Amino acid sequence: MVFTVSLASLWLFSEENSEFWRSQARKTLQAALDRKLNTNVARNILFFLGDGMGLTTLTAARILKGQLENQPGEETVMTMDTFPNVGLAKTYSVDFQVADSAATATAYLCGVKTNLNIVGVNAAGRNGVCRTQKGNEVTSILKWAKDAGKSVGIVTTTRVQHATPAGSYAHSASRTWYCDADMPESAKRDGCTDISFQLINNTDIDVIIGGGRKYMTPTGTKDPEYPTDFFSNGERKDGRDLIKEWQNLKTGKVAHYVWNKADFDAVDPETTDYLMALFEPGDLRYEEERDPSMDPSIVETTEKAIRILQKNPKGFFLLVEGGRIDQAHHAGRASMALHEAVAFDRAIAKGLELTEEHETLTVVMADHSQPLTFNGFPFRGNSILGKSPLWAGDMLPYTTLMYGNGPGHKIVNGTRPDIRNVDTSKTHSLLLCFTEFSMLDLLPCSSQQLISFIKPILSVNGV
Repeated sequence: MVFTVSLASLWLFSEENSEFWRSQARKTLQAALDRKLNTNVARNILFFLGDGMGLTTLTAARILKGQLENQPGEETVMTMDTFPNVGLAKTYSVDFQVADSAATATAYLCGVKTNLNIVGVNAAGRNGVCRTQKGNEVTSILKWAKDAGKSVGIVTTTRVQHATPAGSYAHSASRTWYCDADMPESAKRDGCTDISFQLINNTDIDVIIGGGRKYMTPTGTKDPEYPTDFFSNGERKDGRDLIKEWQNLKTGKVAHYVWNKADFDAVDPETTDYLMALFEPGDLRYEEERDPSMDPSIVETTEKAIRILQKNPKGFFLLVEGGRIDQAHHAGRASMALHEAVAFDRAIAKGLELTEEHETLTVVMADHSQPLTFNGFPFRGNSILGKSPLWAGDMLPYTTLMYGNGPGHKIVNGTRPDIRNVDTSKTHSLLLCFTEFSMLDLLPCSSQQLISFIKPILSVNGV
């Protein structure tokens, strides 16, 4: 007779022994006691920012990471869990209780709290009012590092003009002024410039990696990857090609602009001074939807950036953003958000692998959270994307994860939808049957995408 025992089963069996837990505690305590205090002055700074990655997201992503490795999941240790110092950040903006990514970016990159939707400007600035940003600009750690002779870079899974990366180089009364076409005429008359223009003109950034091609080229410019897609065309009304302008600014240096993985892979970090890599017209694709033949992962982009920047004997500053964690949450796609967070954690591991702890300060944090909640009492090892095995009082199942930005459930004909036949692990359907979009105008998805998300749930209810 042949017996097969899973690793998960062995793990759970060992946990029935009291000494297992006491041994774990002794090892953890001893590791803390043995750690030597690093009093060196950091030469390099690695700053990892998980956008919207609150404590519930982190916990759920930790479980998913373990389950992707065929473990129960709850016992998994994220790379960011291994850091010796842990703290909590209190987030709010000057004018709102709940901060957005622009106000928070200004806070943690520039050290100054500000108003909602404003980036790189103090709280004297007003959202969308150009004249209020004049004289109220604040600079970031990226500029301070560059002024100190260090190399600097930004890596993001969103467009490089988005709130988080913009906080490192731009000053804008509106986070949405990605290009001049997004600005009101009054702002242009008052002398404000768009975020894309500031990207190449404010600070000499050595590495720029993310999305956002369409904000860099003139209106009607066909996208190299999606030439027949009107919505991917260039959007600039001023006729400027900022990609070419960036290349001209780097004359005499080894500077590469790339938009696909093949060209990205061909970039030799040992001989490269500057790199601009824009892989999508807007934000990058979610990790679960990414075409690995066209777009590199956040692990690959982080590695390339570090290898280029670390040649500087004075060190470097690199901002790495897992930006689509937040966007997936806005769309009610918890599965996507968690996979983004797992990929983000792997990028952190790559960063630690490529740098030396004695000379590198590595910081991992989130800018704000999302209303994601755990529910009920799912069994140990139950899929974090699945349903609780213990049904509710109405004798219907519910998902382990839910969003709190709505009524919490949907009543049809006096009862909740029966989701027994809904595969909640699918990236397109998770949680929508429980979520009401009270802020649809903030969703980073098209109406067609929204319809594709909702249709599977509607079909369950016979709609």
